[in-house]
Amino acid sequence: MINPKAIWFTGLSGAGKSTLANALAQALIENGQKALVLDGDALRMSISHDLGFSDEDRAEQMRRVIALAKSHLDEGAFVITSLISPFQKMRDLARETIGKERFVEVYVNTPLIVCEERDPKGLYRKARLGLIRQMTGIDSAYEVPVNPEIIINTSTKTIDQCLLDILKVMKN
Repeated sequence: MINPKAIWFTGLSGAGKSTLANALAQALIENGQKALVLDGDALRMSISHDLGFSDEDRAEQMRRVIALAKSHLDEGAFVITSLISPFQKMRDLARETIGKERFVEVYVNTPLIVCEERDPKGLYRKARLGLIRQMTGIDSAYEVPVNPEIIINTSTKTIDQCLLDILKVMKN
């Protein structure tokens, strides 16, 4: 059995963060663990419905998720976040607040071209047409993680292979 941790998926839209987060939660639950997914899109329809996509609003979204993650982790659940998390400063704050020993940063480093091909929400197409602004990876910066515990590329491995790699890191 693994001690509960916060597994923080970060990467561009369409990289595979939510898919991996949900698959990891399912694997943990099937193994008798308590697990909760905090998905950025879902949270923007609830606790962050009042926020936009400015740098300040993105930082506030992160602050809210960090507080939620720490609270649930303190209650003994694995907390799996699926957020773009574009700023290193905020990811560092998450690690510091949650605790280094309970924090696993997973950088889902799927190439932008693959994310654009997937484009499940049509956001890249709209951004390229100028219909939406502040699209991370297009006209809003994404700061590549400095020292993640693991780097995953969902365009070169299956979800099951990625999960095995993540579970190995979580056991350390």
